[in-house]
Amino acid sequence: MSTMTREEIEQGLQKNRFAPGGTARNAHAEVLAAAAEASGDSELFRDALDNLINSYLYSSESTKMLVPFARLLQEYDKDPGAFSKGDAHSLFWQFKWVATAISESPEIPLESATGWLDEMERRYRIAGYSERPVRESELWFADVIGDDERAERAYARWQAADRDDMSDCHACELNGQGHYAMLRGDDARALEVWQPVLAGDKTCAEEPHRVLATALLPLLRLGRFEEARAQHLRGYRMARGKESLLPSVGKHIEFCALTGNEPRGLEILAEHAAHVAPLANLDDRLSFHGGVLVLLRRLKDLGHGHLSAVPYEGVPRTVAELYEVLRADALDIARRFDARNGTTRVSERFLARIGGAPLVDVLPLGVRSAALPQPEPAAAPVAAPVPAPATDGAALAELVRRARAARDLGHPGSDGLWAEVAARVGTADAVDPLVRVDVADHRALAAARAGAGDAAALVTAVRDGYRALGREERAALSELRLASVAAQSGAAPGEIRELLAVALRAAEALEADEPLRGRRIALAELSAIRLESYLRSLEATDTHDHGHGHGHGQERAHGELAAELTAFVASYAQSLPDLVAEAEEMLGRIALSEGDPKRAVPLLAAAAARAIAAGRPWQAVDPLVLRAGVLMSLGRPEEAEEDARSGLAHAGELTDAEQQAVVRLTLADILLERADAAEAAELALTAAHWFDQAGLTADGGAQARLLLARAYAHQHRNADAAEVLRSTLPDLLEHGEQQALAVREFLGDLLRELGEPREAAEQYLLAAELVKGWEDPRPQAGLAQSAADQLSEARLTPEAVAAYERALELHRLSGDAPVAEVRVLRSLAWLAIREEVSATGVARARALMAEAAGILETPQGDAPESPELRSELAQTWHQLAQVLDRWVSVHVQEDEDEDDDEESGPAEALGDAELTTLRLEEVLLWDRAAGIYADLGGDHLAERFQCLNNAAWTERELGRPEAGAARLSALIEELRTWPEGSVPEWILPRAERTVAHLTD
Repeated sequence: MSTMTREEIEQGLQKNRFAPGGTARNAHAEVLAAAAEASGDSELFRDALDNLINSYLYSSESTKMLVPFARLLQEYDKDPGAFSKGDAHSLFWQFKWVATAISESPEIPLESATGWLDEMERRYRIAGYSERPVRESELWFADVIGDDERAERAYARWQAADRDDMSDCHACELNGQGHYAMLRGDDARALEVWQPVLAGDKTCAEEPHRVLATALLPLLRLGRFEEARAQHLRGYRMARGKESLLPSVGKHIEFCALTGNEPRGLEILAEHAAHVAPLANLDDRLSFHGGVLVLLRRLKDLGHGHLSAVPYEGVPRTVAELYEVLRADALDIARRFDARNGTTRVSERFLARIGGAPLVDVLPLGVRSAALPQPEPAAAPVAAPVPAPATDGAALAELVRRARAARDLGHPGSDGLWAEVAARVGTADAVDPLVRVDVADHRALAAARAGAGDAAALVTAVRDGYRALGREERAALSELRLASVAAQSGAAPGEIRELLAVALRAAEALEADEPLRGRRIALAELSAIRLESYLRSLEATDTHDHGHGHGHGQERAHGELAAELTAFVASYAQSLPDLVAEAEEMLGRIALSEGDPKRAVPLLAAAAARAIAAGRPWQAVDPLVLRAGVLMSLGRPEEAEEDARSGLAHAGELTDAEQQAVVRLTLADILLERADAAEAAELALTAAHWFDQAGLTADGGAQARLLLARAYAHQHRNADAAEVLRSTLPDLLEHGEQQALAVREFLGDLLRELGEPREAAEQYLLAAELVKGWEDPRPQAGLAQSAADQLSEARLTPEAVAAYERALELHRLSGDAPVAEVRVLRSLAWLAIREEVSATGVARARALMAEAAGILETPQGDAPESPELRSELAQTWHQLAQVLDRWVSVHVQEDEDEDDDEESGPAEALGDAELTTLRLEEVLLWDRAAGIYADLGGDHLAERFQCLNNAAWTERELGRPEAGAARLSALIEELRTWPEGSVPEWILPRAERTVAHLTD
């Protein structure tokens, strides 16, 4: 067995401290602790034990910290003087973690657990620490063992005790206080306590992550659904993939299960499938698996027990199988806790949790989730079926009356009513034959809409049925439907025209006193106009295929159709406003297809108005929505919003999910353009839900989610926006190169704002790949530069340099981006000295800055000198001076740190003369930059002051403080002559303080 050297152990500890939490980090920490113990170096062993305790804490094995903590405590008791002040503080701080681990370990007897608490209290008292952390630990121990009186006393003493440097941070304490209120049934108080954490005012390494998860159910129980949705999106993003936060992940899964978002819950479970295996921390296991069990039970109740879940201990499991395994294991753990504690509290709480009922039918989250398949059909009953009670004749007659009235009016609810009639009629014998034909008519219409192969046969049977019963007005309508079915199935134009002629003759043959005769004739004429246009387009296409002009033929067809529709409007404007509304909507669409939106606007308005006047407001929705979009394109947003809102108001009775989605998405888009992001987000969220219901998740649903993400971003809810956008990204990438590019860049921007530079850089680079072959290099250059900025932010220096160099190459290809070139060169200059400020790095940085200045000093064509370019030149000189100052500072610091050891001095030490020369150059550069900023005016006063301030302090380093003071004094005198309010309040006081320091 090889032995690690002290240096190897120290390097390993340093690396391990910054490794991601989890079992891999723990295993490495264990190896290092064993090696340190074997080395015989007590100090090294203490460091390794401390590292091991911290590793266990941020994992699902936190209860394992008891053993190394006991060892470290022994080391302290042997020689307290060997512990520095910081080491001793760390040891006592870890006592709190150990107290928690004891409560979470049912194998530790109650007496031993109590003894550890007593020991913690004794040691804190001797060390002079407040009892505040002791009482908090006592509270949770008393709660878990069911001693509510002791818990109340502990809570009161916790709150009364003084805070000191052993107290938990405010965010963690607020978490505990709110959690205790929630356990006592006071959700409102809990949320009030948590508010500073939820708002981001109080944070730490694990907050608000945990509070965001714990607050979900209280928010739902209080009906605060929008907040719950937002906290889920934000909170899960923070907890995702973190082993120490598996209990929080379980709460997010539970939230999904209780809000009708079971598919989302399954996705989260799949993302954490590796952690479904037994966890070493039994309390974490109970909490995480509890949330999973809520989801699995809901899926079983919905008939999805047969679905694949995630493997458990390497064995694939269905939902039902995984539920049984996890439930048995969790109940065993709960009983072990109860046996240790002498109560049934843990089991009771756990059973209550996994039996929880949904808190809302469906709470749309905005994120995309795959729909669950249809549930398995229920097994056939063993017992003989009980005959269904006979349908009440009067009730059925009333239902049929309502269904016929809705059908005749064209009401969207007609389908639902006829479906109910069909269900009631069943196979009963004593049913009016006309009702049976009406039911068959409803089924035939549904088949025709779906393009079913037997649609024509079904419609023919219905026609014959009506005719046999003497209902010729209904038979005439069936004749018309046969023509539509033929067109839908691709029949020959001649056949379709013959069927249309038959339908018109059937309508005209109706008795003169038939109330519906005029309507049937008009409907046949309108259908013939619509279908004839379709047939002409087919014939024009055939003609075009034989070499004749297609564009002219299409224009003529549009003209003929418009003329026919106009004539129809004139004929029936007074008698049949609903059919005329359809004709006018068609005329509006023709105008749009011909590129004449102004002509379309009044036609669409007239169509909507007629539909409303005819008592069919649902028919007005489509023209209103279409008109709203046209008005936006014409720059008339107020009218567009008015129409879209009117469309939404009239959509209440629509049953078509796609229509409901489109009207909301249209209004959301208009409102976002008008800077009403909050209402836009609400509408886009609902639109996405309706598109999902319509089976259009990847199409309209993706566009709704994109708009939702944009609305969230406008509200600075960047985490929510990123989650929504990520969820629908695969769909959006399928909607064309332009949208894929925009979406990648948008997601990159969001991730940049969230402080996730690696992920942001990835999106920018993927976007850059999309435009790689474009003739114009500017889009790729900008994306490469954005990626480079983020790679630099992530401290991936070689990758950043490569990306900047590519951006520079592309900017130069475009030949019209001097500012971008200059900024890239300056970034490369700083990267040259990031890892080490050396002579070589400084020389490269200086050369790059000089190259940047050269670009800016070269005349840009015949245009007058640009203020933007002058500002960039000043900034370049300013930054070059800062680079030189870094070089000087390195040598000054090394001189101060240098001792008798010859090895400790700088390898490239500069002499006093060289340092003086560099400082003089700094002053010159800052003066030159300040001069340009002065010429550019008040907008650049802050930069000008910074340059003069830097020059003044450098003058002091040169032994000339009076020169530095003179610079700032001159600026002070100048600024006092400026108009009131034109100088930022902070500049004069700061300049005066600097002058005072320089002249002391």
